[in-house]
Amino acid sequence: MERPGPSDGSDVSGPDPQLAVTMGFTGFGKKARTFDLEAMFEQTRRTAVERSRKTLEAREREEEMNREKELRRQNEDLEPTSSGSNVARACSKSSSRDTSSSESDESSDSSDDELIGPPLPLKMVEEPVNPMEEGVLGPLPPPLAEDVEEEDDDDGDSEEEENPVRKIPDSHEITLKHGTKTVSALGLDPSGARLVTGGYDYDVKFWDFAGMDASFKAFRSLQPCECHQIKSLQYSNTGDMILVVSGSSQAKVIDRDGFEVMECIKGDQYIVDMANTKGHTAMLHTGSWHPKIKGEFMTCSNDATVRTWEVENPKKQKSVFKPRTMQGKKVIPTTCTYSRDGNLIAAACQNGSIQIWDRNLTVHPKFHYKQAHDPGTDTSCVTFSYDGTVLASRGGDDTLKLWDIRQFNKPLFSASGLPTMFPMTDCCFSPDDKLIVTGTSVQRGCGSGKLVFFERRTFQRVYEIDITDASVVRCLWHPKLNQIMVGTGNGLAKVYYDPSKSQRGAKLCVVKTQRKAKQAETLTQDYIITPHALPMFREPRQRSTRKQLEKDRLDPLKSHKPEPPVAGPGRGGRVGTHGGTLSSYIVKNIALDKTDDSNPREAILRHAKAAEDNPYWVSPAYSKIQLDSQCKNKT
Repeated sequence: MERPGPSDGSDVSGPDPQLAVTMGFTGFGKKARTFDLEAMFEQTRRTAVERSRKTLEAREREEEMNREKELRRQNEDLEPTSSGSNVARACSKSSSRDTSSSESDESSDSSDDELIGPPLPLKMVEEPVNPMEEGVLGPLPPPLAEDVEEEDDDDGDSEEEENPVRKIPDSHEITLKHGTKTVSALGLDPSGARLVTGGYDYDVKFWDFAGMDASFKAFRSLQPCECHQIKSLQYSNTGDMILVVSGSSQAKVIDRDGFEVMECIKGDQYIVDMANTKGHTAMLHTGSWHPKIKGEFMTCSNDATVRTWEVENPKKQKSVFKPRTMQGKKVIPTTCTYSRDGNLIAAACQNGSIQIWDRNLTVHPKFHYKQAHDPGTDTSCVTFSYDGTVLASRGGDDTLKLWDIRQFNKPLFSASGLPTMFPMTDCCFSPDDKLIVTGTSVQRGCGSGKLVFFERRTFQRVYEIDITDASVVRCLWHPKLNQIMVGTGNGLAKVYYDPSKSQRGAKLCVVKTQRKAKQAETLTQDYIITPHALPMFREPRQRSTRKQLEKDRLDPLKSHKPEPPVAGPGRGGRVGTHGGTLSSYIVKNIALDKTDDSNPREAILRHAKAAEDNPYWVSPAYSKIQLDSQCKNKT
């Protein structure tokens, strides 16, 4: 049977129902949808042009409003004189002329799709100039309230810029309990997320601001240098390593989690020239990371050297700087630091001098001031300003001095009356370089330690904060967080911040409520639960020992007397000691001969007669030997 074709006149416009059932879907045979790409591209182009035009108009409108505000401010600064009124009338006339000209241009070019030139000012279009106001004399009307508020804000900002004391973030504080002994080291990573504290108790504690709650507990505590006091802690410029300087002769580098990365080698203390040793040979004082080069740091020691190191090469230092007096004698450096660009190395010595070297020239110092502080006092800190031109030194003679390294012949300013009793009391600059901060020490029970602020430009004592009833040893002002960290002599680390001026840091943990203790920790009595304590495994309790013995006596198994050992061949079905077999009988009666040979002479003489009658072994041998000996004698 043939299928009908087109010539047969059958309807082929619709889909074949049999084919749809076979294929499994009903849309088979329909015409596909067509797209006009040119129309789509044209629509997209029009949309892009329209959006660009709206963005341009909004930007021009904003610029015009800024121009009007600036013009108002200029008019307000003018005196209320006739000249001022003339200027105002001239401005109004010119604006009216511009308005009229722009309106005429708009009417003439209304047929065009695109406008040429800037758009019309909104204020002038919406509020036409009243010709009656042109003849009014006197000052201009007062500005709007929004402009007054903006001007007040600008004045407040200018006053705050002029007075750096207002930028000190001291409105709020939190206290971190490090221990009971002096907090002698503080370190904060560049991002401000983690704080490390070290003290005289040999401990280094890690504090995570984002992970802490209101209980303010450290998440890790360790003793990286065993029984040596921690003197300095500093994060690297990348924040992945921490330099640990203790009372030993070997500095250590640990990672963010406290695991050791490297330890500097100890030098040979019997070599006279310290430049020929591979490391320090005496107690360390402090250390510092290079601000630009990753993995390079510096340490100073009682062996009268300043050494630079690389993390990749802990077996030998990179370079050695040897401070000297004016007579060429050794002098011990008590503190050292890099400049902000890393090209200079500064060290303060026990003879009161401050010496600065070029990082690449280790022989002679570039600057040398021999009486920066009193001889015999330990200068505890030297630090560079953020602009790199000023050096601040905290002396053991209770002074704070400011130096210009471009004219290193005398101090710019000097402040006295700042008592210090710790060899690591430091100072630092504010993030804007306008203030210098340092701490003061006090005897136990004789007042409170203070954090003192000096203005850099005049070196006036502009502000101070009472910290606690102990000495202030360490201070750190983080530039990103705008928060001040302080280490005290009674084991506390305090963080000062301002919610409106500071960022992150302590603000992250004060808002978190203290975690509740777990239910297992709140039990009044500790219970030890074991499987055998359950009732199903518990043995019955013995009430009396006597009753238990009586029960055991009645029990035939427990009261059975053990059988005694069997002596002899065996009886009652039990085998004797030596068994009942033939082998055991032979071993017992034959192999084990129990004849008593107590008299050895009689035992030998028993065989004398047999030997004499039949001399087979001994007598022939002796007779032959005797004949041989007689023959030799005759010859």
